[in-house]
Amino acid sequence: MPSVLTFLLQIATVIVTARFVGSIFRRFGQPQVVGEMVAGVLLGPSLLGWAAPALSAAIFPRGSIGYLETLSQIGLLLFMFLVGMEFNPRYLRNQGHTAVITSHASITAPFFLGSTLAIFLYPRLSDASVPFLEFALFMGVSMSITAFPVLARILAERELFKTKLGSIVLACAAVDDVTAWCILAYIVALVRAAEESVPLKVKLIILASFILLMLFAVRPMLRRLEDHFTKRGRLSDDMMAVILCLLLASAIFTEFIGVHLLFGAFLFGAIMPKDGEFAEKVTERIHSMTVVLLLPVFFAFTGLRTSFGQVRGAEMWFYCSLIILVAVAGKFGGSALAARVGGLEWKDALSVGAYMNTRGLMELVVLNIGLDLGVISPALFSMMVLMAIFTTFMTTPVLHWLNRPALQDHVAASRGAFPLPNATRELR
Repeated sequence: MPSVLTFLLQIATVIVTARFVGSIFRRFGQPQVVGEMVAGVLLGPSLLGWAAPALSAAIFPRGSIGYLETLSQIGLLLFMFLVGMEFNPRYLRNQGHTAVITSHASITAPFFLGSTLAIFLYPRLSDASVPFLEFALFMGVSMSITAFPVLARILAERELFKTKLGSIVLACAAVDDVTAWCILAYIVALVRAAEESVPLKVKLIILASFILLMLFAVRPMLRRLEDHFTKRGRLSDDMMAVILCLLLASAIFTEFIGVHLLFGAFLFGAIMPKDGEFAEKVTERIHSMTVVLLLPVFFAFTGLRTSFGQVRGAEMWFYCSLIILVAVAGKFGGSALAARVGGLEWKDALSVGAYMNTRGLMELVVLNIGLDLGVISPALFSMMVLMAIFTTFMTTPVLHWLNRPALQDHVAASRGAFPLPNATRELR
C-alpha cells in the first residue's frame, strides 16, 4: 500500500506538470486544458514510463493508481456539475433555421460515421465478449462529443459570444451536451443490464421518473434556496452543504440504478438556477479546486491508462489515422455542411465546424467510462485519446486560418446577448 508521502508527491507532480505544460500551450494560443491533457499523457507509460521507468515506478507505483482514480472521480463529479450549470435553455431560444439544422447534423453525422466505422473496427480491435451493438453505439457517441467549456472559452477569447456565429455555436453545443449524455446514459444502462437482473426498460422508467422528480420537486426547492441567498446577500457554508449533499444524492441514485454517477451530477447542475449572483457564487466555490487540483489528477489517471506503445506497427497506426479522419469528417464536416445549407457563408460554416470538432475533456470522460465498462480495449482507448487531443488541438489553428482577415467583422455585427459561462474562466 502506498504511503501518504507517495500520494502527496503524485499530486504535487501532477499539478506542477499540468500548470507548466499548460502554460507552454497557452503561449501558442491553445487553451490551458489542452496542455493539461497532454501533460497527463506525458506522465504515463507513453513518455515517462518509457523514458524513465524507474522514476515512473517510484512516483506512480502500481498499487497507488486506485487512489488517483478515486480523487479523479470526485473531480469529474464536480466538473460535470459545473458543465450542467453551463447548460442554459436560453441558448436554444430564438435560434433560427441554421442553428436547428446544424445542431441536429452535429450529432447525427458523427454518430452515423462512428457507428459505421465500428463495423470495420469491431473484428480487429474488439472481441466476442463485447456485443457489437454496445461497441457500435459507444463509437457513435464518442465521435459526437463536443467540449462545451473549451468551446466557450475560445468564443470568449475571440469576443464572439454576442455574434450570430457565437449564438449558433452555443446552441449547437448545448444540444450536443444533452443529447450525448442521454445516449451515453442509455449505453451504460444497456451494458449494465446484461450483468444485472433489472431489465433495461425498468431502468429507463426509473430514470425518467427521477428526471421528472428533479425538474418538478428539486428545482423549485433550489429556487427557494436562491431566494434565501438573495435575502441574506451571501452564500453560507450551510447552503453549500445542502447543494453538495443534493449533488451527491443525485449521483448516488443514478449510479445505484445502473446509469452512471456522472449523469446524476450533470442532471443536478442542469436544474440549478442559471441567472443571477447565486449561480456565480456556487460556481466560484467549486471551480478553482476542481480545475487546478482535481481535473489534472484525472488527466494524469487517464495518461497512466494510455499507452501509445500499444499502437505499434503500420496496421495499428492506420486504424488510429482512420479514427481521427472519421472523427473530423463527421463533426467538422457534418457541422460545416449543415451550417452552409442553413445559410451561412463558407468561412462562417467552416468556423462552426471547427468549434464543434472540439472534444477536449468531455471526450476523455466518455472514453474512461467506455474503458471501465469494458466496451473498448486499452489499445482502442489509446487511439481515441490521441484523437481527442488532435481534434481539440486543431481548433485554434483552423480558426486562426479562417478568421485572420475579418475577425473584427463578427464583433461589429454583434446581435443578441449571451453571458459568459462562469466555469470557463480557468479552462484556458
